Amino acid sequence: MTAGTISFVGAGPGAADLITLRGAARLGGADIVIWASSLVPEELLGHARPEAVVHDSKTMTLEDVLAVYGANPEAAIVRLHSGDPALYGAVQEQVDWCQAQDRPYEVVPGVSSLAAAAALVGRELTIPTVSQSVVITRLANRTSASMPPGETIAAYAATGCTLAVFLSAAHPEDLQGELLGPTSAYGPDTPAAIVIRASWPDERMVLTTVGELAGAMRTSGATLTVLVLVGDFLRSEGETPRSHLYSPGFAHTFRKRSTPGTTEGRPAGGRLARAARARKR
Repeated sequence: MTAGTISFVGAGPGAADLITLRGAARLGGADIVIWASSLVPEELLGHARPEAVVHDSKTMTLEDVLAVYGANPEAAIVRLHSGDPALYGAVQEQVDWCQAQDRPYEVVPGVSSLAAAAALVGRELTIPTVSQSVVITRLANRTSASMPPGETIAAYAATGCTLAVFLSAAHPEDLQGELLGPTSAYGPDTPAAIVIRASWPDERMVLTTVGELAGAMRTSGATLTVLVLVGDFLRSEGETPRSHLYSPGFAHTFRKRSTPGTTEGRPAGGRLARAARARKR
């Protein structure tokens, strides 16, 4: 890790071993670590050196964080963000500061809690013929000024897509009402999953329906680190529609269609396929 560089590192969804190898390496080389104890387990700090200076951003403002950056121009600094910094990470204003100050920086991606939640429920988010789109959104409540016009849960519900709702557990009735609006493609029996603290030691999952969502969220008692998944991808009854990618009757750059009457894959003879085989040799 280069001295003076600020690394915005995605800590992952919670489990200490779900940080990326690159993220762990940056922590191991940091002189200063700024992390949020309210969102990131303390076990993640085990990747840092014992002598690293650690700041807990739980009670810090943006200005407090930037002051640490400014006071330590030669230090290797890791700003540890929960999940992936690109999703509700409040990282852009820090990147803007780095660019304005000509300070070297990098963003190290992390495993999102969305990936951890999907792993916990054991369902693919993009099942063929069921949903090929995933919308990541939140309710417009205390920070409603941040929401651009038209970006409402009701608008996305009209598509029937796979919906991942962050930062909305404190308002379950509002969320359910948006999901069951007059233009919604969801119905009261559309499945939903309430995933609480995905990948943490005390992770929980509640399978319910959109019609019962508010009650189930109230009963769970959780208002923080909650992700709500909604959509027919959660239905487990019956046979899941098969992807074309590995179908014997489907050809692509690297594989021909199987010979009629067989299911065996046949390598394609195109230029890209030949180049790939040459690289392997």
